Amino acid sequence: MTEPMIATIRLLVVSREPQILRSLWSIGETNSWQLETAASGWDAMERVQSGVAPDLLLLDLPRGDGDSLHILRWLRRLRPELRVLVLCHPEDGGRKKEATRLGAEDVLVRPFTDEQLERLIRKHLSEPENGATGMVSEDIEQLGHEAFFVSASPIMQRLRAQAELLAQADVPVLILGEGGSGRSTVARLIHKLSVRSGFRFLKVDCGAVPGDMLEEELFGSDRPFASNGHRANPGKFEVGEKGTIFLDEITEMPLSLQERLLQILHDKTLVKPGSDRPVPVDVHILAATSVNVDRALAEKKLREDLYYRLSAFTVHVPPLRQRRDEIAALLRHLMHKLARHYGLPPREFSPNVLDACQDYAWPGNVNELETFVKRYLVAGDQELSFPETNATSVNGNGKVHLPLTLKFAAAPAAHDGNGESQSGQKSLKSLVQSVKCEAEKNAIGAALERTGWNRKAAARLLEVSYRTLLYKIEQYHMTTADRFISPMPGERLVLQGQGLKNGKVS
Repeated sequence: MTEPMIATIRLLVVSREPQILRSLWSIGETNSWQLETAASGWDAMERVQSGVAPDLLLLDLPRGDGDSLHILRWLRRLRPELRVLVLCHPEDGGRKKEATRLGAEDVLVRPFTDEQLERLIRKHLSEPENGATGMVSEDIEQLGHEAFFVSASPIMQRLRAQAELLAQADVPVLILGEGGSGRSTVARLIHKLSVRSGFRFLKVDCGAVPGDMLEEELFGSDRPFASNGHRANPGKFEVGEKGTIFLDEITEMPLSLQERLLQILHDKTLVKPGSDRPVPVDVHILAATSVNVDRALAEKKLREDLYYRLSAFTVHVPPLRQRRDEIAALLRHLMHKLARHYGLPPREFSPNVLDACQDYAWPGNVNELETFVKRYLVAGDQELSFPETNATSVNGNGKVHLPLTLKFAAAPAAHDGNGESQSGQKSLKSLVQSVKCEAEKNAIGAALERTGWNRKAAARLLEVSYRTLLYKIEQYHMTTADRFISPMPGERLVLQGQGLKNGKVS
């Protein structure tokens, strides 16, 4: 019987220090790793580009040579999946954050022992690609700690190829797609594949910030104090210098700001509110919307001249129902990601659940899928029931779709000593909880509307922490387009869960 072939681990080391090379040769020989050396970062980049990429690259920074870090940006562009470890001297230890930002997996500062170096290498060789065991690494591409791009279906593979071309062109891009389909993920992918990947990626949700605050957030301000002097407040276009700005829900941006954005696209300069001095702008602008563009143009929510400027290069992100080939990969990846986040063991999906997920339409797209995985991580499918076929809906193609809420199955009615069923008690508790949540959502919404969606001011009004308010806004998926019922004056608001303090809206 033929022995199975074991793939050789290949390490590429960029170093000129004999001590480091001797240590790595010894470590490599002990572990049967294949070790290759490169004299410089540019030499390493040529090898990575022309041959088979190594499993791990170790970049040893010469003493006081911080410029060598920039090779990381080019390596990440050539091989986004390549793991790079940086070794540096103590005086360069302060550059750890910059090295991580440019793409390094980890940074090891001298002095260190051979055991520490070997342990670090083993850690990054043994980590499952993208944190999900049993998954094809080529299908999942990490774009940061949270974001990832899945190309398990032909339609998404074509989308990735399109994103790679647009990343090299450095032109404005309009990204279209339903809510939750992954517009932000595509924007991050374009940024990561571009030469700007070593600089910042900034996202602005134009629908979540009132117009006056959005103007200052984007363009900054240079307004005079009540006393002497000026307060210079840089906006996103200045902070994101040489990086990428992603303007989500561009149709929610006031027309006056759309005009200023058009001027930036045309002149590559901006003038801050309160100033008449033009400031040069060097950013890659990506915009996106989930609404029908033709309707937005007809309703004057989007300037035609701005649309034509942005739409020369357009990306359409397909909804999840059009890329069912990747649902299984998404389910497993999200399960492992969320299990790590919450410190729980990951669950396997039963065949019934996988079949139902493949058949479901997922109107909320990937966001809805992630919410489902959170519930499944906690509850599994032992107490979950799927609706009967006659409770399903049929789309225009005649495809049956389950309303996949995976409701808890009703247990047989058990009666307590008073003759009241426990299921009835649970139903009553659920009803009360639902009413409380609705009242809480309305109270938060009323406070946000009263403060013009200034979330910090709303948190003070509700007498809760800013973090608590942000959590609740995310929990209830609240947007400026929602309408809320104001509570009665003086009515108490009790925020549900996590022992949060009371607040009231006066």
